Amino acid sequence: MTRTHSPSVLAVILLWALAPPAFAQTNDDQETLRVFIFAGQSNMVGSDSKVGDIKRFPPYAGLEDPQEKVLFTYCLGRENKKRSEGWVALQHVNKVVGPELSFARRVTGHIKAPIAIIKVAAGGTHLGGDWNPGKPIGFKMYPLALETIRKALAGLDQRKIKYRLEGFMWHQGENDMFNEEYMKGYGGNLKNFLASWRRDLKTPDLKFYIGELCTKTIWGMDLRPRMYAISLGQREVTGADPRTEYVPTSHVGAEIGRPVGLHYHYGTLGQLQHGENYATAYLRTIGLKLRSPRPLKKWPYEKGSAVKLFILAGHRNMEGERAFVQELEKLKGGETLLKDNARIAYKYDLGGGYHRSRGWEPLGLTGYYDTFGPELSFAHTLGSRVKGNLAIAKFTHSGSQIIDWTPEGSMAKSRHLYPKFIQFVKDSVGELSARGQEVEIAGIFYHLGENDMSFHPYRREAAARVQAIVNESRKDLAQPGLRWFVSQQPPTDVEKLNTIDVVGSMAKVAAGDPNLIHLKALDLPPQEKMLVITTGGIVQLGAVMARGYLENQ
Repeated sequence: MTRTHSPSVLAVILLWALAPPAFAQTNDDQETLRVFIFAGQSNMVGSDSKVGDIKRFPPYAGLEDPQEKVLFTYCLGRENKKRSEGWVALQHVNKVVGPELSFARRVTGHIKAPIAIIKVAAGGTHLGGDWNPGKPIGFKMYPLALETIRKALAGLDQRKIKYRLEGFMWHQGENDMFNEEYMKGYGGNLKNFLASWRRDLKTPDLKFYIGELCTKTIWGMDLRPRMYAISLGQREVTGADPRTEYVPTSHVGAEIGRPVGLHYHYGTLGQLQHGENYATAYLRTIGLKLRSPRPLKKWPYEKGSAVKLFILAGHRNMEGERAFVQELEKLKGGETLLKDNARIAYKYDLGGGYHRSRGWEPLGLTGYYDTFGPELSFAHTLGSRVKGNLAIAKFTHSGSQIIDWTPEGSMAKSRHLYPKFIQFVKDSVGELSARGQEVEIAGIFYHLGENDMSFHPYRREAAARVQAIVNESRKDLAQPGLRWFVSQQPPTDVEKLNTIDVVGSMAKVAAGDPNLIHLKALDLPPQEKMLVITTGGIVQLGAVMARGYLENQ
């Protein structure tokens, strides 16, 4: 695939000053071209994403168009490679969405310096073989990438463009988990991989950003031990190398597949958020503060007064994976929900710790991918019908399954959420108490795991696992009568899965526990895709939860 330079790209090239390459990571120099490398396998390519779907995700509108001020060169694929044959304006390749699109827009929105991206990626390739620096086999990706990068940098040298290698974004590992030797040796292979790049590119301080393998995909469930083994190798390297950072991605969107909804790839939304994660990590590295503070200007409760604390918890839909602020603006009554409510103190821990509040904030939008959860309509529905003071604390991980919330967890220790969740609840109560409030936990509102409903072994165990969480939480929080409100959307409707009546199993558990209220949210607005509830449905879900509380006071 050959492209000629557009006039705008050539104009950008000619504007840059003449100077030799530079290597640094600061934000002082706003003239030098900052070059980023993106490499890996299918979830770096952007497999199962579609440029035409960008319009379905309002925060990313416009990314289907070329970014004329960003230089781009690429070599993608295995047998049938697509190449830019030189520098072009950053754009999608063959209608596929890669993380570089959102990365570039976010980075250029915060820095004045020009940027360029070199991308080499191919699906189904492994670090132990294809990307092995010393003994590449198969598609021999390491020498291919090295040649592509050197050629691209030589092109900048020929034009006497001052540049510096700024960062290397790496997302790979799924294929290594299918080979026992590669899986067990991933940490050592990754360490050698990074050292080889620094040596071959003569950049001893080059920073690497290692993307987490997404646990929200089907492989995060049926291949949990293998995914965990790769993650241990990645964490081993990023924990020991100060110029390497582990970038979480399990909380981002994931493609909805057929027939049960689960998939292997991020897809369009996930790729766009994936790119944002790399951008956030990089911008933080160069010292930029990206979040605007949202403090409670005035503490809303009188000292000594009682506060009802509502705990919200769950997975994809409690987090609000596909509920967008821009769509809420268009819903009837949506303008009301968009406004901060300074009468309700709000604390949150989203994406398994990826996005946390800074203390207590006014209830409102958190700035998390321009998405929101059912907490807005939940509070609005409670409104004046609940006497006294209200506070909300929300703990979610979109990439988790119910087993991660159980007291015993799984062999994937880093994915165990139960201790963190219990500590979050204790801290929330303690912080309110320290301010002089008398705190009552009004209830824990948990929305059943969506992915669990699509995977037979997890669906079968769902109700029992929830019961275990509820029982142990009452002991650990020293509240034997703690009320749990468990909401449940229609489970995945597939013949083989329907042999497990998970709604009936959950109802049976609730029937034996007077303080466990089962909320059947079975008439939500129709979903475009399985598993994930969109904007209108998330608003309705919050109302269902609130009514469940009001009817059971």
